Amino acid sequence: MPTYTLLVNGRRRSVEAAANTPLLWVLRDSLGLTGTKFGCGIAQCGACTVHLGGEAVRSCVLPVTAVGTKPITTIEGLSPTSTHRAQKAWIAEDVPQCGYCQSGQIMAAAALLSRTPQPSDADIDAAMTNICRCGTYQRIRAAIHRAAKDGGA
Repeated sequence: MPTYTLLVNGRRRSVEAAANTPLLWVLRDSLGLTGTKFGCGIAQCGACTVHLGGEAVRSCVLPVTAVGTKPITTIEGLSPTSTHRAQKAWIAEDVPQCGYCQSGQIMAAAALLSRTPQPSDADIDAAMTNICRCGTYQRIRAAIHRAAKDGGA
């Protein structure tokens, strides 16, 4: 199997994986970063969302060969102390119900806030395509607006 050198959460990591292995399984199984969740396996639900070069991507369908030299950020690397403004807003708005999708939701929200610091409801609706089976969408929207007001990282 080929060896890939990935920049994950600011650290260079070497992994052996088949070329078609989805990034999700490299993160979870090879690197032990289990905050990124498996949901549907077809890039529909967004539980597997990570940042690749600053953009939100669905890691369950992204082969490790597509990563190249772009940095990867997982929920563990967003803020090791849970102080990213999206994480703080999620807590303040009591967003999670079951919590399974929330790491992917937070990663999608962080990418949105990075490119659109003061998103409108329409911006949020367009960017937040992750599925929450518990239906916490109103709290997710409120948390994104709160994070936008808080500004910063």
